Amino acid sequence: MTTFSGLFVTGTDTGVGKTIVTAALAAALRAEGRHAGIWKPVQSGAQLGSGTTDAERLLRYTGIRERPENVASFSFAAPLAPLIAAREANISVTLKDLVSAGETAARRYETLIVEGAGGAAVPLTEDSLTADLIKVLGLPALIIARSGLGTVNHTALTASYLQQREIPVIGVIMNDGAEAGWDQDPSVATNAELIERISGLRVLGRFPALTGEIHPQVLTDTVRRSIDLDPVRQALGI
Repeated sequence: MTTFSGLFVTGTDTGVGKTIVTAALAAALRAEGRHAGIWKPVQSGAQLGSGTTDAERLLRYTGIRERPENVASFSFAAPLAPLIAAREANISVTLKDLVSAGETAARRYETLIVEGAGGAAVPLTEDSLTADLIKVLGLPALIIARSGLGTVNHTALTASYLQQREIPVIGVIMNDGAEAGWDQDPSVATNAELIERISGLRVLGRFPALTGEIHPQVLTDTVRRSIDLDPVRQALGI
């Protein structure tokens, strides 16, 4: 495996907002003059070319001019875990295939923000989970979590699982936009404090729910207002 500058964005579950936060981090770094890229090792749930896949959204949100198939190394239409979606498509993907794709993606950029599929224990291949890919890539992880009720348990378990695998975790970003009604949820006021106390990790900020058109400048401004980017820069060595 070629060592490269990168950060792996994982989540406490599917639908917690990894794509929007990944795009926002990349957009903010690019606004600082960094040649930051994005990579989605494997995605499922939509047809490439539909405009709704994570890879296509990442490109749209960051303004990066790439082909979607260069951002998402493996894409499957079925809304299933990547392992099962690949089986349904009669395609065999190995951990070696994913690592090779990562090396190719990394050569195009100074640093790479990698978005996982679902959470850290999602099965990617017949014999590997997302955590195995993070480990073999040698990247630190960033956890994206919902802001509302239930997030303390999910985040603490995700952090513990990654730490058991000896994967460095730089912190947690909570995402208001991951669920409706977060602004009526009284637990939002205390969840970050509890996550920090239980997991020992820093909460780097809360990403707000966005309305209207999403584009690189909106995401860059949002990150600057709501997220502490210093731990991200340090993890990337920039």
